[in-house]
Amino acid sequence: MNRRDFLKTTAATAALTSLGAHVAGAADSKTYRVGLIGAGWFGKLDMCRLIQVAPVEVVSVCDTDKIMADRAADLFASRHASHRKPRVYGDFREMLKEKDLDIVLIGTPDHWHALAMIAAVQAGADVYCQKPISVDVVEGQAMVAAARKYNRVVQVGTQRRSTRHYQEARQRVVQAGLLGNVDFVETCCYWHMRATGNPPDSPPPPNLDYEMWTGPAPMRPFCALTHPRNWRAFMEYGNGIVGDMCIHMYDAARWLLGAGWPKSVSSAGGIYANKASRANITDTQTVTFDHGDMQMVWTHRSWGDAPDPRYQWASILYGDKGTLKISYERYEFFPAGKSEPTLHGQPVYELEKYPEDKTEPDLAADAAVAVRDHMRDFVRAIQNRSKPIADIKEGYISTASAILGNMSMKLGRTLHWDAQKQDVIGDAEASQMLRRPYRAPWVHPDPDEV
Repeated sequence: MNRRDFLKTTAATAALTSLGAHVAGAADSKTYRVGLIGAGWFGKLDMCRLIQVAPVEVVSVCDTDKIMADRAADLFASRHASHRKPRVYGDFREMLKEKDLDIVLIGTPDHWHALAMIAAVQAGADVYCQKPISVDVVEGQAMVAAARKYNRVVQVGTQRRSTRHYQEARQRVVQAGLLGNVDFVETCCYWHMRATGNPPDSPPPPNLDYEMWTGPAPMRPFCALTHPRNWRAFMEYGNGIVGDMCIHMYDAARWLLGAGWPKSVSSAGGIYANKASRANITDTQTVTFDHGDMQMVWTHRSWGDAPDPRYQWASILYGDKGTLKISYERYEFFPAGKSEPTLHGQPVYELEKYPEDKTEPDLAADAAVAVRDHMRDFVRAIQNRSKPIADIKEGYISTASAILGNMSMKLGRTLHWDAQKQDVIGDAEASQMLRRPYRAPWVHPDPDEV
């Protein structure tokens, strides 16, 4: 189905996938044995949401930070049914050697996603992997190949696809044909989220195995921005704000509109406002994803004011019949020529049903609901041995597209993408950049050898 046909989906067809259809709870009585790799912020958030919606026993927790691992293990012991404290590991390879896990959740920094996910499916587990799935494109190719080779379900943490008001907008606005032809999409983030500090080099804390934490990434001097939480300040471990925030909104827009790969990607940006920070990611960047008959444009600026304070991290879909504004906080549909919305929606909160959401540190209530529903979809896919709503292939497309944006900015030219050959067209230098060097003794995964 091409994009134009997708936008013409009939109301009868839409009814088959109506709002809430994929958010039923686990239907069987099997208790899933689960392990977590990366026990920091979102790793714990994801596991606690899975515990809320499915019968699970958290068997193992792995983190290179001993304190984080122990705290997460204690938390899960208080939450899951048996109240047994999970085993604690500092090396995920030792955890996976047991081969006693049905499900593995991966919440590590991005530079570890590929090796951890591939090892988990090789060990026989289904996997929930945080976004972006990888730091380079070939890693993503290998992850898709591994998931298919070992017939494992892999859900990517792009939970906007499971966010209820996104599903509602998809049905009521997009599938209902209210937008008409959509030829342009704006996605953006104007939060001041880039690290602004410039701490000196310092020894890593004694609770952190910094050699293992660094893994295949280049070995940088440790500083206070490295760990915990601020590692996204450095391109050595991720893909900057494009890899962190753009992937959510770009992936959601692709899902809303039924779009696949871009035909070309171009980008410009840099460090313009916060030059004193030690962070080496951009504070200002625009990426254009050209889909042939439609452009999707991303903009982030971690300084100054947002053009629309109500949509600071959002997508705006422009059709010839109307405009859809949508974010994690709300959506509004404006018919062409109208200044007031005729349809709108907002997040669902479940604080009374899940009172632990009120006290869990660093947990946004809207994120809790979205991740719960994403976990329900994941468990149902495991039960049915089917593809989840954010299958690894979709996560790969969105991740690789974001990476191509960063590559385009670095090279200073547009990159044309061959979706069939999975390569940049006519640009040997760019093709070489699809696979980043790994620090020894770690070996870069090969799609043909997983």
